[in-house]
Amino acid sequence: MSSTAGGGSTQTDGATQGPAERLGFKPGMVIQELGWDNDTDDDLRVAIEDAVDADLVDSDYGNVVDAVLLWWRDEDGDLVDGLVDSLTDLVGGGQIWLLTPKVGRPNSVDPADIAEAAPIAGLSQTTTAAVSKDWSATRLVAPKTPA
Repeated sequence: MSSTAGGGSTQTDGATQGPAERLGFKPGMVIQELGWDNDTDDDLRVAIEDAVDADLVDSDYGNVVDAVLLWWRDEDGDLVDGLVDSLTDLVGGGQIWLLTPKVGRPNSVDPADIAEAAPIAGLSQTTTAAVSKDWSATRLVAPKTPA
């Protein structure tokens, strides 16, 4: 049996992964996008659509989604409200990727504000990553409930 059966090594695969794959998006996933505006990163959006092999859906989708992309800026209002609204169509076990301008960019969101808002909205912060030149992504999930 070959040691490469089923694909390449994680070292080579990791080097070629784009931001959408690093965020865990896979073909067939339904991704809802909230907070889109003319300042969002179109290259990242296209990469995510390519990774899931589908268009992003909006708040009018009307069905459950696997993940939510929430573009959020400091001027957008109460982050807790935005996070709670993001949970509306999210399937159990789904994730929210909170996309905020990087620190030092206009309308950046203080990381302490995210850390404070997440548990109030019933979410846990798990990962933060730079996903483009101007935007950072923070992964938020609902805590697992005991069986």
